[in-house]
Amino acid sequence: MALERTFAIIKPDAIQTKHTGEILASIEQNGFRIVGMKLIRIARQEAEKFYEVHQQRPFFAGLVTFMTEGPALVMVLEREDAIAKWRELMGATNPANAAEGTIRKRFAENIERNAVHGSDGADTAAVEIPFFFSTAELL
Repeated sequence: MALERTFAIIKPDAIQTKHTGEILASIEQNGFRIVGMKLIRIARQEAEKFYEVHQQRPFFAGLVTFMTEGPALVMVLEREDAIAKWRELMGATNPANAAEGTIRKRFAENIERNAVHGSDGADTAAVEIPFFFSTAELL
């Protein structure tokens, strides 16, 4: 199986509650290599563009507000089957439904403040990675 890259975010809620280090440790302990990482403050316009696929959904405005309320750690992760393995490690979007030991089960407050984000497929990763990273910024 070939190496694959995925996009990940440690969201403002997890940073605010000081779980960044534990999440990064979990990423590395699960065989991911971090090939790009930066702490940023996502501007409202960036958040609206990044999440525009959800623009017609009732949670869009709240999601944009949440993602702009504090710093976020954006990353590119690499390993074999990275997309599926990261989604497995994150856990279900609703932490109430997430498996024990997953990031969302451990650190998310609720379905809206759910600690982390990850690409849901190769096509999505191919759009999300260059949204925040230039090729020169990736190892």
